[in-house]
Amino acid sequence: NRAKSEFLSRMSHELRTPLNSVLGFAQVLARKEIPPDQRKAIDHIQKAGRHLLNLINEVLDIARIESNRQALSLEPVQVRAVVAEVLNLIQPLAAERGCEIEECEVDENWYVHADRQRLTQVLLNLLSNAVKYNRPGGRVWLGCEKMEANGARSLRISVSDSGIGIPRDSMGELFTPFARLGAEQTPVEGTGLGLALSLRLVQAMNGTLEARSTLGEGSTFTIELPLVDSPLERWSPSHAAKLEMHASRPRLKPATLLYVEDNLANLALIETVLTARPEITVIPALQGQIGIELATEHQPDVILLDLHLPDMSGVEVLRRLRAQERTRDIPIIIVSADATPDSMQRLQNEGATAYLTKPIDVDEFLGAIERLLEQRSDSERRIPTNG
Repeated sequence: NRAKSEFLSRMSHELRTPLNSVLGFAQVLARKEIPPDQRKAIDHIQKAGRHLLNLINEVLDIARIESNRQALSLEPVQVRAVVAEVLNLIQPLAAERGCEIEECEVDENWYVHADRQRLTQVLLNLLSNAVKYNRPGGRVWLGCEKMEANGARSLRISVSDSGIGIPRDSMGELFTPFARLGAEQTPVEGTGLGLALSLRLVQAMNGTLEARSTLGEGSTFTIELPLVDSPLERWSPSHAAKLEMHASRPRLKPATLLYVEDNLANLALIETVLTARPEITVIPALQGQIGIELATEHQPDVILLDLHLPDMSGVEVLRRLRAQERTRDIPIIIVSADATPDSMQRLQNEGATAYLTKPIDVDEFLGAIERLLEQRSDSERRIPTNG
């Protein structure tokens, strides 16, 4: 398996280089004034190229998971936010197919222990399949249910459809890579990797993905993930006491703190913690590139940086901030669940000022922020003035 995964990984990387030229030049040609028949041909090239790129990405993901090289950022994820995002993304396809999606009520306090980006990917894949392989004018049901058994809590998310269903003797192949069951009965394109990848991602998040189907009636796919308290609900009276302790300490100079983080619950947590320090204004950035732009524009006093971002890695953000003159000397604190000594040393070598592991300790966090801001104020006071 390891040799196979390594081969698939290398092959996927090698395919990207020629595909970059194919898609790149197709886009260049598409911008020109060309006859309709040629434009149609270019559209076909781009569509086929994107399909191949999707296949390469999925092969690469499966290879990484099977070789234990797929990095996941497991943390409390608000299910309502993920469901809202996925429904927003799937609505255009549902409207195009005349498919009605029946939504479910999701409690705002339901959080699961997962990787937000990957959970979004899995749910989007299940809903896409439910819409694409449905009957014309069919229906899709999204369900969400809190479960409790033997003292363990979990959240069950189900996606059901009114499609053609899957034969009983084919169910064993459902999560096999490249298996496209019933592909001969539909013109829908696919890689045969979506469900295989979804299963492996859910298992990597300590969850389960199961399917049941009745031929001629439809199918139901069910995800079950560990349910956890929201970051704010985890607080005990001792946390409040720590906030009061910091609030009673001497005030700092007014300062700005940029937090580059895509998890809204984590953003809310930091904003709540920093109510103990009203002198500090928090600037949120949900993507790495936005974080770089805001840091360049505002030059904050401190930057908090998560490692797992939707558009680029936190390490890349760190490198770019350290490479720019305007952001080179801003203290950067990494806040992440990746707490291995190797990762800490690597980030220190890249220019990280400090490293805090999730879940954060309130006292440790506030202490680190206060020390950095006090050091920055001392440095400013030591700068000689002309006059």
